[in-house]
Amino acid sequence: MKTYEFSIIASGLDETANDFESRFYDHGCDDATVSFQKGNIILDFAREGESLADAIESAISDVQKAGARVERVEPDPLVSLTDIAARSGLTRQAISNYATEKRGKGFPAPYVRVTSSTPLWQWSAVANWMVKQGVLEPSAQQEAVVLQTINARLELVPA
Repeated sequence: MKTYEFSIIASGLDETANDFESRFYDHGCDDATVSFQKGNIILDFAREGESLADAIESAISDVQKAGARVERVEPDPLVSLTDIAARSGLTRQAISNYATEKRGKGFPAPYVRVTSSTPLWQWSAVANWMVKQGVLEPSAQQEAVVLQTINARLELVPA
C-alpha cells in the first residue's frame, strides 16, 4: 500500500468542544492532523490505501463518522500558474511560457476568472496536457481526476 497526502475540509462540529480532536481520533482519523482555520475544520491526512481514491473515500467515511460534514478535498482542483509550477516541479516562468503558447501549443484555457489578472485552471486539464507533452507522469493526471470526481460528488450532497 502507498501513503497518500491530502486534506479534507469539513464543518459542522464545535471546535471549542472538549472532545473536538478526540472525536476524529476515535473514529479512525488517527493518521490526520486536525486544526481549525478560517471557520473550517482542516484534517491533513497521510493515509495508506490501495489507491488515492480508496484512501480519500475511507478518510471521508471516518470524518463523517465523527459527525462532521465533508465540504471538499484538497489539493484544490483549481490552480494558478504558481500552483501549476509547484505541482509539476517546473518554474513559474516555464508554466507561463506554456500558458501563453511561447513554448508548445494547446495549453488549456483558464477555467475561471478568464478575464482577470489571476485566472485559474482546472488541474486535471492541465495535468492531462502536461502528460501528453511528456512533462508529467500519468499518475499525476489520474490523481487529479480522482480529486475532481470526488469534489464534484461532494458538491451534490445537500448541506
